[in-house]
Amino acid sequence: MTANLTTLTLNNGVEMPALGLGVFQTPPDETRTAVEAALDAGYRHVDTAAAYGNEREVGEAVHRSGIPRNEIFVETKIWISDYGYDQALHGFEKSAAKLGVEQIDLLILHQALPSDFDTTLEAYRALETLLADGKVRAIGVSNFMVDHLTMLLEKATVVPAVNQIEVHPYFQQRQVQAFGAERGILTQAWSPIGGITFYRDGNHGSTLQDPVIGGIAAAHGKSPAQVMLRWHLQQGRSAIPKSTKAHRIAENIDVFDFDLTADDLAAIDALDTGQRGGPEPTAITLASFGRPIPEA
Repeated sequence: MTANLTTLTLNNGVEMPALGLGVFQTPPDETRTAVEAALDAGYRHVDTAAAYGNEREVGEAVHRSGIPRNEIFVETKIWISDYGYDQALHGFEKSAAKLGVEQIDLLILHQALPSDFDTTLEAYRALETLLADGKVRAIGVSNFMVDHLTMLLEKATVVPAVNQIEVHPYFQQRQVQAFGAERGILTQAWSPIGGITFYRDGNHGSTLQDPVIGGIAAAHGKSPAQVMLRWHLQQGRSAIPKSTKAHRIAENIDVFDFDLTADDLAAIDALDTGQRGGPEPTAITLASFGRPIPEA
């Protein structure tokens, strides 16, 4: 009997599809097509961000689909250039207008800004206001490490529903995951099939070529990508795989008809290298990463 892992309940009771389509680095013209393909394949969760520059195309695909708005879970992120209380409120307005929605299902802060954490806290306070006003259904953070979460929780009145972080077999961030889990914060994996590892120097290249994952995939008659997504789901995480190819998009959601064994899960857990693929969260500064988010 395969466990039903299609939805996850957030800490405020909101139901979120466990698997979503990510559109990081997807050009605007390809974004519309990718989201349309995802919705056709059965996805009901799309993750974008103000900094991706493709919120408008996500919104167009959602509206064109003919699927009722309340059946599609739309998630986006406020960029560090729009941190501060009033700035983040305006960031919501820009995102909502580009997406063509009145209410965003999940709105999160894209990064902690360690060099100016007060503006991070003010931006989160704006998310709390948006939640109280019904403009968003849930709020959260992304790329927050334990120290960032600790400082946030000292001031916040609403515990983040989600912390979206880099998690894949080669980089699992178990301490961050455990800290969140103890406090009701769901881990959502970006780069869940290790796409960010494909360009890594050294002994570990693509997770898709990993012999352990490949062996498990062969045993189940599934692809390495499907095995990795199943690993996330069985461990209680949300995952947002990114693809622009319709056949890959469809393959990535075809993960609800098999179960990994305890040995399979342990073997994948053992692949952790502790090596981050994305930018160091402590290195995020306005000087190096700030850029204005255009008006709607």
